[in-house]
Amino acid sequence: MAGHSKWANIKHQKAKADAKKGKVFSRIAKEIITAVKLGGPDREGNPRLRLAIQRAKEFNLPNDIVDRNIKKASSTDQADFTEMTYELYGHGGVGIIVDVMTDNKNRISSDMRIATNKRGGVVANPGAVAFNFDRKGIIQVLKKHANEEDLFILATEAGAEDFEVAEDRFIITTGENDLLKIKDVLQKSNVTVEEAEEDMIAKNYIDCDAETQKANLALVEWLEALDDVDAVYHNMNLPE
Repeated sequence: MAGHSKWANIKHQKAKADAKKGKVFSRIAKEIITAVKLGGPDREGNPRLRLAIQRAKEFNLPNDIVDRNIKKASSTDQADFTEMTYELYGHGGVGIIVDVMTDNKNRISSDMRIATNKRGGVVANPGAVAFNFDRKGIIQVLKKHANEEDLFILATEAGAEDFEVAEDRFIITTGENDLLKIKDVLQKSNVTVEEAEEDMIAKNYIDCDAETQKANLALVEWLEALDDVDAVYHNMNLPE
């Protein structure tokens, strides 16, 4: 189970996410509302809602806010959120994937044009960038919470696709639809899961010089700051 190290890119994304907890709360609220609209308010019978509530707990979102958004989803006044993916070419041929959840497609379209006007890059045709990415589940377990060999066996027997040792943690890669299942297996075995999130893993990565890297990170940070943007992924190599 080997391949390109994902830790540098994941660490960059995690630092940005940690700096924007308010935005994370907003994303989770939108996820809850969308899950209820699509699958109903039954927490046990709606896997998407169950995942959203688990994320809410992981980020210490108060229960009353969770309940409020479940009720809000049933209101006819509540706007529907649309999930969208934008594909961009950054500087130096770097591919960028932008996950969006919005209640106003015109607003996010305008925001994307402004982003590329200000920070460079160009919006690509659907599929032009996405073919180089696979959507996966990423589970992170701190080394202090698990024995490497035991965790490796537990994760692989549960169906994990990859296992990586990085700095102070283990990184377990799962199929897109296996994230919750494998996370549950670990937790039932008393393994403390630090994070469990979907991610986009590139099949091929691009090396950039310092100037190009700086320009791409400026574009990524601009995109991450947009209200309707939930996550930004790229295939630029970052230093370990």
